[in-house]
Amino acid sequence: MMAASLLRRDKKATAAHLKADLNRTDNSSGVRQLQELLDVVLNPEKPAADAEALDWCKCLIAGGEGFDEFCKTVRSYDNATLCGLVWTANFVAYRCRTCGISPCMSLCAECFNNGDHTGHDFNMFRSQAGGACDCGDSNVMRESGFCRRHRLRTGENIPSIPRDLLLMSEMVLPRFILCIIQYLRDGYVEPDTSTERDLQKVLQQLEPQISFLEELTKMGGAMRTVLTKILTNQQAFKELSMGQEENLYAKKNYDKYLSALKNSGLVSVEEKGQSAAADVAVGAEGGAGAMVLLGNSGPGSPDEPSKEEDQDGGQSVGQRKRVKLSSSTKDPCIIESLKHKCFLEELLFWTIKYEFPQKMVTFLLNMLPDQDYKITFTKTFVQHYAFIMKTLMKSHESDTMSNRIVHISVQLFSNEELARHVTEECQLLDIMVTVLLYMMESCLIKSELQDEENNRHVVVNCSEALLKNNTYWPLVSDFINILSHQSVAKKFLEDHSLLMLWMSFVSFFQGMNLNKRELNEHVEFESQTYYAAFAAELEACAQPMWGLLTHCKVKETQEYTKTVVRYCLETLQIWFDAIGFIDEPAPNQVTFHLPLHRYYAMFLSKAVKCQGLDLDSLLPDQEMLMKIMVHPLQIQACLSEIHSNMWVRNGLQIKGQAMTYVQSHFCNSMIDPDIYLLQVCASRLDPDYFISSVFERFKVVDLLTMASQHQNAVLDSEQERPMLEGALTFLVILTSLRIHLGMTDDEILRAEMVSQLCMNDRTHSALLDLIPENPNPKSGIVPGSCSFEDMLSAVADFKAPVFEPGGSMQQGMYTPKAEVWEKEFDPIMVVLRTVYRRDVQSAMDRYAAFLKQFGIHTGNPWPPYKERTPLHPCYKGLIRLLHCKTLHIVIFTLLYKIWMDHQNMSEHVLCMVLYLIELGLDNQIQDNKEDEEPCIEEHCHDSWFPGTNLLSNLHHVINFVRVRVPETAPEVKREAPPSTSTEASSYGQNLREAQVFSLVAERRRKFQEIINRSTTEATQAVRPKSSSTRWVPPGTPPQLVTEILEIRESMLSLLIKLHQKMSSKQNSLSPSWLEDVKSNRLAHGDGITAIERILTKAATRSCQIKRSIQDICGKVCPPVPPKKNSPTDKKAMDKEERRQRARERQQKLLAEFASRQKSFMETAMDVESPDIEAAMDLGASEVMESEILYDCVICGQSGPSTEDRPTGLVVLLQASSVLGHRCKSTEPKNLPTSDEEHVYPADTCGAANDVRLTLMQRFFKDSSCLQSVSIGWDGGVYVQTCGHTLHIDCHKSYMESLRNDQVLQGFSVDKGEFTCPLCRQFANSVLPCRPGRGTEAGTWHTPTNKKTSVLVKEVEELQEKPGLFPTESNLSKEMELVIKDIKNTTQKKYMDYGRNPGSPDNDFLFMYSVARTNLELELVHRGGNLCSGGASAAAKRSCLNQLFHVLAMHMRLYSIDSAYNPWTKLTQIVQIKEADSFDEERPEVPMLFRDVPSLLIIFVLTMPQPLRKEHFTCVVKMLYNLQFTQALAALSTKFSSEERQAWSTSGALKKNAANSDKSFEALLSHVISELSKDKSVYKVNSEEATMLSSSVWSPQSIEFSLQQFCLPFLRLSCLLQHHLYGDNLTGCLEEEEFASLAVCLGLLPSAPQPANTLQSASCLEWPVNTFDLVTQWGAEVKGLSQIHAEESLTLLVHDPQWAAPRLLQLPDNYNIIFQYYHRKACSACKKVPKDPALCLVCGAFVCLKGVCCKQQGICECVLHSQHCGAATGIFLLINASVIIIIRGHRFCLWGSVYLDAHGEEDRDLRRGKPLYLCEERYRVLEQQWVSHTFDHINKRWGPHYNGL
Repeated sequence: MMAASLLRRDKKATAAHLKADLNRTDNSSGVRQLQELLDVVLNPEKPAADAEALDWCKCLIAGGEGFDEFCKTVRSYDNATLCGLVWTANFVAYRCRTCGISPCMSLCAECFNNGDHTGHDFNMFRSQAGGACDCGDSNVMRESGFCRRHRLRTGENIPSIPRDLLLMSEMVLPRFILCIIQYLRDGYVEPDTSTERDLQKVLQQLEPQISFLEELTKMGGAMRTVLTKILTNQQAFKELSMGQEENLYAKKNYDKYLSALKNSGLVSVEEKGQSAAADVAVGAEGGAGAMVLLGNSGPGSPDEPSKEEDQDGGQSVGQRKRVKLSSSTKDPCIIESLKHKCFLEELLFWTIKYEFPQKMVTFLLNMLPDQDYKITFTKTFVQHYAFIMKTLMKSHESDTMSNRIVHISVQLFSNEELARHVTEECQLLDIMVTVLLYMMESCLIKSELQDEENNRHVVVNCSEALLKNNTYWPLVSDFINILSHQSVAKKFLEDHSLLMLWMSFVSFFQGMNLNKRELNEHVEFESQTYYAAFAAELEACAQPMWGLLTHCKVKETQEYTKTVVRYCLETLQIWFDAIGFIDEPAPNQVTFHLPLHRYYAMFLSKAVKCQGLDLDSLLPDQEMLMKIMVHPLQIQACLSEIHSNMWVRNGLQIKGQAMTYVQSHFCNSMIDPDIYLLQVCASRLDPDYFISSVFERFKVVDLLTMASQHQNAVLDSEQERPMLEGALTFLVILTSLRIHLGMTDDEILRAEMVSQLCMNDRTHSALLDLIPENPNPKSGIVPGSCSFEDMLSAVADFKAPVFEPGGSMQQGMYTPKAEVWEKEFDPIMVVLRTVYRRDVQSAMDRYAAFLKQFGIHTGNPWPPYKERTPLHPCYKGLIRLLHCKTLHIVIFTLLYKIWMDHQNMSEHVLCMVLYLIELGLDNQIQDNKEDEEPCIEEHCHDSWFPGTNLLSNLHHVINFVRVRVPETAPEVKREAPPSTSTEASSYGQNLREAQVFSLVAERRRKFQEIINRSTTEATQAVRPKSSSTRWVPPGTPPQLVTEILEIRESMLSLLIKLHQKMSSKQNSLSPSWLEDVKSNRLAHGDGITAIERILTKAATRSCQIKRSIQDICGKVCPPVPPKKNSPTDKKAMDKEERRQRARERQQKLLAEFASRQKSFMETAMDVESPDIEAAMDLGASEVMESEILYDCVICGQSGPSTEDRPTGLVVLLQASSVLGHRCKSTEPKNLPTSDEEHVYPADTCGAANDVRLTLMQRFFKDSSCLQSVSIGWDGGVYVQTCGHTLHIDCHKSYMESLRNDQVLQGFSVDKGEFTCPLCRQFANSVLPCRPGRGTEAGTWHTPTNKKTSVLVKEVEELQEKPGLFPTESNLSKEMELVIKDIKNTTQKKYMDYGRNPGSPDNDFLFMYSVARTNLELELVHRGGNLCSGGASAAAKRSCLNQLFHVLAMHMRLYSIDSAYNPWTKLTQIVQIKEADSFDEERPEVPMLFRDVPSLLIIFVLTMPQPLRKEHFTCVVKMLYNLQFTQALAALSTKFSSEERQAWSTSGALKKNAANSDKSFEALLSHVISELSKDKSVYKVNSEEATMLSSSVWSPQSIEFSLQQFCLPFLRLSCLLQHHLYGDNLTGCLEEEEFASLAVCLGLLPSAPQPANTLQSASCLEWPVNTFDLVTQWGAEVKGLSQIHAEESLTLLVHDPQWAAPRLLQLPDNYNIIFQYYHRKACSACKKVPKDPALCLVCGAFVCLKGVCCKQQGICECVLHSQHCGAATGIFLLINASVIIIIRGHRFCLWGSVYLDAHGEEDRDLRRGKPLYLCEERYRVLEQQWVSHTFDHINKRWGPHYNGL
């Protein structure tokens, strides 16, 4: 009852009252009250979503004060020294390898930025699984890397915490946690009955409660201590968890928990105790006695058989049946049964059951900074490990779950201290290995390797989800993580039973994913499981192996290695027995997975290299070595078969396997150990046996015959050559590779680096990725080793990122230094490391280019021969391969075959043969004694060569060889044996001494010998002894006959003959050539050089050889008497000459062709805009009568443009706001990177012009306003052309064909887009060319001497002429269509500025503004002035002339009402009519407010075309007067009132002087006095002006500002004149620009010398009295009664100068942008965008692809590009560091302007290295934006469908 009364009271008051009660010494009543209250509040039968309970808890815990206040107070007692901030996936964190002790170390951004990591090896990364900040934890990172906050050990000076502060928490929280647990128990349903949704629902309802727990953990150390006490208190758990007797609900709830526990397959001790204890004894010695069995986890357990069986049933359809191991194979699972003793354990249990909900994980991790908690939690986690694995295997969302598991485990196991503790206390290692074994057992199948029927070996099935989806990775990654700690790894290596278990785990992968070669038809289903198999071997076998190897580096660890090697051999033996392997591998089968072999190999290598062990002590007997060698050799042969297309019927995936096997991430765990193991076997087995095995495995035995024809039972003839090349290359690699045979780590790193750089120039990151991680870590932490960077700078030069003119951007690349090419290029290493065969070719091409460049060798070079590092003494036996008769016979045979041109020989074969000879010469066997000992048994090869040494065998001559040939072979057609007896006898003798060669028989015999040695009873009968007849596979056609060939050659003589053959000279080697050889010349070159090099080496090593060489050379080419020319020589000479002539002819032809091509390119690419060319040729004197001819690039015809068949220019119309983004200042604005900075758009040109027009429209007549300014600053239409012309009808049919063409590139034909048929530039319209000029052209230019007044009158009359409506013709139709195109280019809002949209006035404004936009943009492209004169790229491709004609034709339709014609006001004094008082109409815009350039364009475009030049000049002169007066007016407003007074009086005196109308003083004073009449104008700024102008205005400064004010008008007029009349623009210096333009426009007869003394006023020329006209203009301003002074001032001071458009200035370091923006909330939707983007033009922050900010189905980036850039947007994607361009309906990825220290982009910030602004790239981007060339330069465009 008491609780009920408490509930009704105010929560805060109750809490305070209870807290007081509890603080008394006798607190029993308080305790009782609280418990009752909690019983009601925290009643788990109420729905969890009820917020009331949470509010009560908050109030009670706070004990009466506000909860937020309470949080603050508790925080002030925080004594934590660790950061421990926990984050979830996608959070951005940092990793510093310099500061990290564990490789998993990570820091939150705040700790990273507050620590000092300059110069460290760090990177930023996006967390995949989530993590926690390690700052302050000295177990994981060095203290020097701690941030300022955690370096201080804050714990020491924190006051101790008052007892009563957390009193309530201690009482309330246990009940709160229990309540959560009860909800979890209640809501849980076993997965088979429930759906994912049910569990999600429970979690959703609990969201606020768990979040509350998370809030508590963030209060700091004090609160965490309280929570730890509660979570680990066993007493409280006992009392609360079961529920009291009378509480029925609690009892039921507890039963639910027990049943869930049972179902987890882990049974509590009570139920299973006795039966289990008996089984444990079976277990390993590893302290398993204390363990209890995993209940029904054993596969044969009674509880779940039905379910397991179903799974099997489902699996076996169409698949091989799974294998279940009986539980007796090993002790099933040694895992403590689950019996929960505290809240923490049960919480973890439910966390696992609910598949690791994110909030729970975060809560459990947030507690980790508390040491006691950390230890308890780790133990609990280990205790639940098996259960985690079971849940993971059942889970549907295994990916998410894996991430969450690793999120937790990496925090626990990265800490060596903790890992060791748990290993000792909780048998962590046993648990992990057992759990992994158990997991893999669920997916075993029978192996089919070797003996398919009786194979007893089982392997994992790679197509199971467990392997395919990498479900095992969390467990494996934990295992790798704990093995990285030395103390733990040592425990593992000392525990023999564990090692045995591990070996049996590894053997599950031995021979998995078996490939069988398809021989008949193509396999119907290509399985892609191979990648799962490679990943599994790498992660589950190789990574732990490398982990263990790092701890076996010193002598002291010898014992570990011995143990591992012993178990490897035992397991291998078991495996050989299980697969039923005797001595021959099964044909047409290959598996790439031999982890047992590789473990054995790598531990052997480590033992010899680091631990000083003797190799022989670790090797098995010969027979075992023969077995071990078979499978790795099989892989090498199959690699060759795959590349020879023998496996094509198995589909592409088999190629994929061959590539993955050698790929950089796998090679050091796959192919390297395999080759090393073969090298070990070769060094210990009989060399003849080994060599013949190789040729037999590679299936080329039949090819090795002297006969010109042979039959091959196993290969097609087109496969023979690649297989032979493969076999020889393999032998070369085997005998020359030294990676594990004596190279130091530095040398290995160097060799790897050189081989990668030789294939291609590489970026730094690509190189890091391509160089195998083991045996040399790249980060260079290993003491005494050369770091990656040092090595890189030693072998490579950095090529900085450059720009190619095409706009494709290069990354910073490393390229090999010249001396590396010269001395270190190793083709053998390259062959070993290439994934694609084309890379070998690429390396050779680059090598050839180097030789050519340095003039070392010009032809096609052969791979250079490279000296090797000396062999480690253990492996000396490997050299015997090069000195064995079998190899020498093969070499001899091949040399002979190549010399005789037998089929299937190639240059590559010869190259490898020579390489082997040279290797043999370089690696001599030291002691030759053993060769001499007599052999009891007759070898079939002995008769070939006397000994085994290559040097002595080189010059041994072989006379006769007996071969078996098909009857059809040419060798058979011999005459009958000679009749005479002497010949006959010699023939018989030949027969006796003819050599026989049979590789296979030889191999059998050797094998036999070895077996005999090892087995007591000589099983001679097993194989027939070597016989002279061939061993022939059954089924081959038998018609082989034995023939005897006469050879009489030695290897030496064959080499010399080959030399002649290759140099195609009879006497290529003179007998004395050995004396003349310079050895250095022989290092690089082709086959000829190689043979010379070998002969030289052999001669220097043995005098006998030297003599033989001289003999042979002498014999081959008897010396020729010098005088007589024999006829054969003559023929040869003629032949040579003829060849020479042919060559010269060919050269000539080629040169001619090239020059033609060049001239074509020049004409095609630079077709100048034809009008201009013509116009430029027109001098004033010449008269040009003919019409202009255009070439159509589609039909190729040339002709004039006519009314019926008009020609047009290919143009691209695009809307542009570049002009509108100009500012006054030349410095670009900065991108804001803090909340204080902003970009204000108000000062841009676009904004200023908008304000001006709006102001005018408030006070003046609309039609007049629309002729007083220009629009198009934002959203104006820019027209550009590539300069090519075409007939408009041709264009129509071209478009039609494009429309029907299905394969459309990135443009849309329906929108009229196309590419120019000639130069492929992007375009979307055609601008018609006006028919050519007739005779008036001459008079059009001729200067006249008419007076100004006459000209003024003429201009006025021209304007009065009504516009002639053009006759309806094709041309006029096209012109109208183009106008329509132009209007459609931009958006409606950029065209309608008038009161009534669509009115003629509006149209008129839009038309002349298009002309204005194009002129202004051309000025911008010319650098903002005309100083550079006519030499501008823009002019060449300009289409302004055509554009003006189209616009003019359209504008002539609107005639200007003469009453309002501004011309009259410009040139006449008009009688001002008194405005009638009732005249409602608004006034017109005063002349002084009008925009002068706009008036110029209006006049030009509305007068009849073509306009005579004198009239144009007249218009410019009149407008200059107005512009000058405006300049004076604007200037006068800047004076202080005193100055104004002074200038006014001084000027008034000059008024009466002779040329007062050309002096600015007189005019200035007049303007001041006129404007002063209206008090308002000057009143406004008198205060500010005095403030501003501290400087005094001198005549010079006034003159300067007047010129600056008038310059923009002059530039525009000049440019217009250039385009209309083709006048040349003269270049000049910047300070002379005004004078130069004035002369050009005819305002001045000639420039004064020096030009900078020019007075701007001297250019004036007034048609009527100057002062009257100015007065009239001033009066218009005065008459505006209703306009405010400020506004009138704004309109009057209209400064026409703008700086060039710039993009925002970006900070140098990308991190500044990233840190500010990647967590910034969007201003529109207030959320943090998933993909934030920044507009680089105006700095707007937008959501890319965000649905949140979509409007009418258009995403925010596209919308912004329309507002800000009239459909052109440049956005920086914050999370990717790349820039995307949006242009209309298309977009493209432009690239990045931020590069790392190695000149590389980091797209998507994958590497996370610091990035810096690349100024050049940013300038290129800005340049493309300003010049509107995005469409032309960037190639990869795609539609964005408004989705960006």
